[in-house]
Amino acid sequence: MSSPLPLFDDPTASSSSATDLLLRARPIEGGHYDELRQVDGSLRPVWQSFVDHLGAPIDDLSRRQAALAQQIQEDGITYNVYSAPGGASRPWSLEALPLILSAQEWRGLEQGVAQRARLLNQMLVDLYGPQTLLKQALLPPALVLGHPGYLRGLQGVQPVGQVYLHVLALDLARGPDGTWWVVTQRTQAPSGLGYVMQNRLLVSRLFPDTYRAMNVQHLASGYRRLVDSLSELALSCSGGQPPRLALLTPGPYNETYFEHAYLARYLGLPLVEGGDLVVRDDSLFLKTVQGLEPIHGLLRRLDDDFCDPLELRPDSTLGIPGLMQAVRAGRVVLANALGTGFLQSPAIHGFLPGLSEHVLGEPLALSSVPTWWCGEALAWQAVQPHLHEHVIRHTYPRGGKEVVLANQLSPQAMQDWRACIEQDPAAYTVQHFVPYAQAPVWAEGQVHMRSAALRVYALADGQGGWHVLPGGMARIASRGAGPVSMQQGGSSLDTWVLTDGHVDTFSMLPTSVKLDELLQRQRPVASRTAENLFWMGRYTERCEQQLRLVQTLKDLPWGEDKPHDSLLNALSDLATQHGLVPAGAPSLAQAPRVFERALLDALGDDQASQGAYSLAFNLAALERSAQALRERLSPEHARLLRSMGAGFRSPLTEPAALQSALDHLGVQLTAVTGAQMDHMTRDPGWRLLTVGRLIERLVGHAMALQSFWQHHALLHADGFDRLLELFDSTITFRARFQRRLEVPALLALLVMDESNPRSLACVLRRLRTELGKLPAGTGDAWDGVAMLPAEGVGVALTDLCDPATGVARTLAMLQSLIDLGWRLSDEVGRRYFAHAEPTDLMVSA
Repeated sequence: MSSPLPLFDDPTASSSSATDLLLRARPIEGGHYDELRQVDGSLRPVWQSFVDHLGAPIDDLSRRQAALAQQIQEDGITYNVYSAPGGASRPWSLEALPLILSAQEWRGLEQGVAQRARLLNQMLVDLYGPQTLLKQALLPPALVLGHPGYLRGLQGVQPVGQVYLHVLALDLARGPDGTWWVVTQRTQAPSGLGYVMQNRLLVSRLFPDTYRAMNVQHLASGYRRLVDSLSELALSCSGGQPPRLALLTPGPYNETYFEHAYLARYLGLPLVEGGDLVVRDDSLFLKTVQGLEPIHGLLRRLDDDFCDPLELRPDSTLGIPGLMQAVRAGRVVLANALGTGFLQSPAIHGFLPGLSEHVLGEPLALSSVPTWWCGEALAWQAVQPHLHEHVIRHTYPRGGKEVVLANQLSPQAMQDWRACIEQDPAAYTVQHFVPYAQAPVWAEGQVHMRSAALRVYALADGQGGWHVLPGGMARIASRGAGPVSMQQGGSSLDTWVLTDGHVDTFSMLPTSVKLDELLQRQRPVASRTAENLFWMGRYTERCEQQLRLVQTLKDLPWGEDKPHDSLLNALSDLATQHGLVPAGAPSLAQAPRVFERALLDALGDDQASQGAYSLAFNLAALERSAQALRERLSPEHARLLRSMGAGFRSPLTEPAALQSALDHLGVQLTAVTGAQMDHMTRDPGWRLLTVGRLIERLVGHAMALQSFWQHHALLHADGFDRLLELFDSTITFRARFQRRLEVPALLALLVMDESNPRSLACVLRRLRTELGKLPAGTGDAWDGVAMLPAEGVGVALTDLCDPATGVARTLAMLQSLIDLGWRLSDEVGRRYFAHAEPTDLMVSA
């Protein structure tokens, strides 16, 4: 978090006004449970306690809600909306007021959630083993063997410790009488744990004194248990050595990618995509710049279908070919195990009471909403007359709307649904409709009541026990009793669970580190991460060069002081080479107004729709690279990169607006350069970022010199001045050579001077340093330094200044450096990013 939220608590204020304001909240809609008020209209005890400890006017919440939204914006907490154009992300929505549960109420929920987790895991042990539940007809085979989420290829394969479910999420709804019901259960890759912790950090800082005084139970120890249990189980895969774990994400375009990056950073795990991993000899490896490093445990946020294109969904580009074989070989622990998705079928809920009695010998403590699987003739006959009162759901996963509220259907639509169910009854499940409880939120200067659902999490301890996270993520509707969906504009609440005992003050910060763990804490740099860092460096340098070129073009004098055509042609060529104008645009010498129009049109075009790859396009590319590196960048650095393109998202036709946008971008790029140089760890990833930046500088500056030489622009004073501007070396040149506009002096400063960070010789010297410190990579031995000139630029200054051959040698030297930059970029990609060699370098565990 970059800046503290203003404290809310004011012990000098009275709580009576806060009580009155809460009591004046709009009444709930009929048939819903009121989380705020009791039947007699008074505040529920937990809310009265909240008000008593608040000690501040509650109508100040408007300011606090605004501060909360600003903090979310600054921290880049986002949620991707698939239906938005381009899959755009939007700021995460969080309300200031929490959902509060008493200690007594939580004890009952905690017991029921833990019991259900035990039951579901034992069901998986049986269904992938002896299948007695099917043989004894306690569960219809069609719901297991007929479900695409049951993976027959894993039949008979038991995970380490027989732990299938490491994380279980249950979506709960509170009925009108206050009873909690399980609506859905998430068993594949439950989402939300990252948002739960982020919500807690934000909201607890709004009410720090209230949070402490009410004895709200903390969350951190549950996250620690998750990592510890996964590490303990993965020991069997690592040969007794400290296991290597990672968090598997579908990538930046997933709707909850922010929480993947946040959770990975919070848990101390590398964030990886399927393309970062490879299976060799039935073992899983992470592609890193050092070679292949073994991975023994994966906390996955990728659904089963996409995990292995060899055996599951063949068109998946998100998975790891051969992962299922690595699972069968017992070489990797997955959390959760593959093949658990069939338990998410709503039809399963109807059989859980009987299964609990049979498997656990206990009645089901936390009931699911009443459920009828239409594949059972008696169940369909029983529910058919009352279908209009219930919810229709698909038994098996399929596209389209998953839930249909029958009471909202027209008579014709209801008739159509009946016909569909009659045609294929097993494909449909009917559940009782439970109107969600309504919780208080602050909006438009008053308290409103919105429908709320609660997602709670059970975490396995690896020994057969379960820890229920004290809290969870409450989601609310965008209006009154509307649908509870983040995709449809809903919001979230932090969930406070009160305790009448000890508050767990555990912190994820380790108290001590064992010596043999120190190397493990030096996180490997995944090849994809390194590639994104490499391109971040290139895009940053590219934007800087484009910015200087735009400023140079903008400042050209016209009228009587019109520059010489040689300079105009040199700058026009450079603008085309740098993507500032589309290829084929007339030059400045031919049609200056047309050129200017093309330049301005391209500046704000982040889609390159006119064929020019100008500033907005490269700023957007830089932002995408940063988005894929969220777990490595500080919040300030990430926020700066996100904000840089803001000034180029609208037409820049007014000179004042253009100047302001360019000046602001210049300051921001300077700040980014400082963050990259001074605020990042000097690991191989940072070195590749630096190498990328230096390659871009080498090619860009060599192209500038080449263009000026080819067009003879240096025969005029204006040419000298503009070239020095492009190299950001005007002050140095004037200090050394005053007004002596001589080519040897220019070559000495811009080509040969290793103390000038913009000179070609200095760029090559730094490349030798950084390439020499990179790890060996993969494949045959490679010495990147050997690709570079042994010293300087490979040519003496006297040769470049020779009256007879100097121009030809200079142009040849510049072209060779441009070609060297492209070759070096390709070779770095092949060595450190592609891992395409037939034999890979293995890094021992």
